[in-house]
Amino acid sequence: MRIHVRLFASLREAAGEDTFTLDVPEGTTVRDLVRRVHERFPQTEGIAGAIYAAVNNRYVNPDTPLKEGDEVALFPPVSGGESVDVKRFEVTEAPLSLDEVAARVNHPTCGAVVVFAGIVRGITGDQETEYLEYEAYKEMAEATLAQIGEEVRSRWPHVEDIAIVHRVGRMDVGEPSVVIAVASPHRDDGVFEACRYAIERLKEIVPIWKKEVLTTGAHWVEGPTTSGEDDRPRPTPIVGGEP
Repeated sequence: MRIHVRLFASLREAAGEDTFTLDVPEGTTVRDLVRRVHERFPQTEGIAGAIYAAVNNRYVNPDTPLKEGDEVALFPPVSGGESVDVKRFEVTEAPLSLDEVAARVNHPTCGAVVVFAGIVRGITGDQETEYLEYEAYKEMAEATLAQIGEEVRSRWPHVEDIAIVHRVGRMDVGEPSVVIAVASPHRDDGVFEACRYAIERLKEIVPIWKKEVLTTGAHWVEGPTTSGEDDRPRPTPIVGGEP
């Protein structure tokens, strides 16, 4: 059977390809597929701290069986949805505006709008950043951002609206890479906590990767691969990570 494979971030860079097709026997699992990818591109083995997989835009476990025509995305640890007239969850190449994202959740019933912006930092520790490059698995990233929106509304029922917009491509120091806006009738309805939850959750599960280009060199930034201690659902690494 034919399986369509997509590679992202450090895996894509190491392989020198982003999409290709593999012919595999019936009964092949995601774990088996990763092994075949490593055989085809030996330079990808060990390039990432862990490898995650999504089949047809959904996270899967290593033993998930594959079927004819599946699209399998493989990617390292990471660094959707739409209403009728305004897109709440978006990955874009366009520069971000805090006011524009806040306007997406501004309603007559809401007296509180909290906006968080992640800004490209010029200094990290003793290292100087020249610029950042962000890459995303866009279809899945937007769907996962929408999932975060659903989680926020479930945890903070008084939140009336939320928008999360992440930029990809090259970003210079001082530019926003992500903007989150959360709206509710009152400031005590959990909007501050919801905004913080959203950015932390984004860094856990949304397939977006960051490459830091420093004055001393460049590297991909990978997040943690552990499962965490709370009840938030998290993907399972196919390769690497802790057992």
